[in-house]
Amino acid sequence: MRAYTRDYLKEEIFAEGIIRNVPAFSRFYDAMGYSHGELVNYSNIARDCGVDSKTVREYYQILVDTLMGRLIEPYKKRQNRQVISKAPKFYLFDVGVAGAITRRKLQEEKGELFGKAFEHFILMELMAFNSYHELDFEINFWRTKSGLEVDFILGGGEVAVAVKSSSSVGNKDLYPLKAFINDNPSTPGYVVCNEKTERIHDKIRIMPYRNFLSDLWEGKIIK
Repeated sequence: MRAYTRDYLKEEIFAEGIIRNVPAFSRFYDAMGYSHGELVNYSNIARDCGVDSKTVREYYQILVDTLMGRLIEPYKKRQNRQVISKAPKFYLFDVGVAGAITRRKLQEEKGELFGKAFEHFILMELMAFNSYHELDFEINFWRTKSGLEVDFILGGGEVAVAVKSSSSVGNKDLYPLKAFINDNPSTPGYVVCNEKTERIHDKIRIMPYRNFLSDLWEGKIIK
């Protein structure tokens, strides 16, 4: 995986002459890796790279154009709460590549790093299902300025999916999804997690990830 990332920079970016400022793009590439899956802060990354925010936006677009990753935009439909409506998130095209760039080593199925990898894995499955079935539904995220967040909103609000890597989902974990559903009462909510059995809590389906993926690929989550 580390070799792949080096080859990408060498063959896809530098050899093609896409970038003039090679050192700045290399610094951006490292900074992008460590903010992977988080809200993109163009200004902070620009300071780290020694370029302006406009250039950082262009760098992200290069990654998208070369199929290295995807920007996930916030869910922007009118809400009853103050929601983030401008800053996107960026995800690399592969969980393993993301791990290589950030030098992530997972020793056990818990902790922040595992949670990020687990969320990324579910996104990859959603994207693959969307592409293979040529459905072209939107994939967004929802986040309020107070910090409530639902990982993936599908189809412009048809489905809301929260990803929790925990093997025990508590009421606190459900609060952001409940808040979104309160504002969007017709949207079914799912929690994808590592619990062993499926259950329903306040109309939210809490599903082991294998169950969720099985239903997804059978067309039971979104069509």
